[in-house]
Amino acid sequence: MLAFVKCFSLKRTKHPPGYEDPQVLASETPFTVNEIEALHNLFKKLSTSIIDDGLIHKEEFLLALFRNSSMQNLFADRVFYMFDRKRNGVIEFGEFVRSLSIFHPHTPEHEKSSFMFKLYDLHGTGFIERHELKKMVGALLGETDLELSEESIDAIVEQTMVEVDTNKDGKIDEEEWKELVAKNPSILKNMTLPYLKEVTLAFPSFVLDSEVDD
Repeated sequence: MLAFVKCFSLKRTKHPPGYEDPQVLASETPFTVNEIEALHNLFKKLSTSIIDDGLIHKEEFLLALFRNSSMQNLFADRVFYMFDRKRNGVIEFGEFVRSLSIFHPHTPEHEKSSFMFKLYDLHGTGFIERHELKKMVGALLGETDLELSEESIDAIVEQTMVEVDTNKDGKIDEEEWKELVAKNPSILKNMTLPYLKEVTLAFPSFVLDSEVDD
């Protein structure tokens, strides 16, 4: 009988892969336990929108962001890569919370700056090279209605390199990036999502917007 009770108890406390205790996550991020529980409800909805396995796959991530699970976009690819901290092709709950916390209004700017630097550092070399900057500028412009010629994009990249690459080695290191952000704090504007400060209130409408169309 005791073995049966233990077995039943184990089934009740079983969690999907990658689940982490909200109290542990709250101790490591700006989120409260209640906010993390609300985020878990959101995570469950997103992680079952296409494949019901308790993990967010790239197609589900794209569907939540762009309402399109098959679109090709370098910026979206990079954000997914940054969220997928274990580099196993899926986003687990702990990764979801820790990565979202970067966008929290109370997260220090140096953490946001570091995240953004890594976003642009496509090859993970610790530098942003000219071709990486051009690819990211093109991808970001692709998210707007602004259409620029190849020559105009090249001019933007060239001017940025001239201003930021202070040691003239043909690439941007993290110290140079920090100086750029210090002089132009608006660069980090999109690194803060105000609704994350009240995620328990923002959660219902956010999930509604993320629903899959039949």
